[in-house]
Amino acid sequence: MRWTVLDSPIGEFSVATDGANVCRTRFGRVEGAAEEPGDETARQAVTELRAYFAGELTEFAVPLAVPGGSAFERGVWREMTQIPYGETLTYGEVARRLGDPGAARAVGVACNRNPIPVIVPCHRIVGAGAKLVGFGGGLERKVTLLELEAGVALRRAWS
Repeated sequence: MRWTVLDSPIGEFSVATDGANVCRTRFGRVEGAAEEPGDETARQAVTELRAYFAGELTEFAVPLAVPGGSAFERGVWREMTQIPYGETLTYGEVARRLGDPGAARAVGVACNRNPIPVIVPCHRIVGAGAKLVGFGGGLERKVTLLELEAGVALRRAWS
């Protein structure tokens, strides 16, 4: 895995590629991360992330290889990618979509274990009543991401 770091509105953000796919992202700088992308996939990921943070991209196209996770966690991560840009679902709603309405807490655990935050948008899952609870990158980052997406979605709807 090769890491690249970029500056963003949520602070430094690191992206790892295996040469063909993005396989991890992390909030902050990963030790040894390069300032410049080392392969084409990393270049695409950095370009797309910069466009996303600038409000110019609403759907990622960079190839992903999501590592690990139980079958349930992988189901949650897949469901995250189905939440439209600028919208949210609750942990309970995701659990119901996966056929296990009592698994809201397990959805929260899966969100916390998401290996590719932002690109696999765990920030779009909120607590009951749209309450902002828990986020691996910190609630301030979650608010920033949700506000970014809501603002872009509103501008696009009104233009």
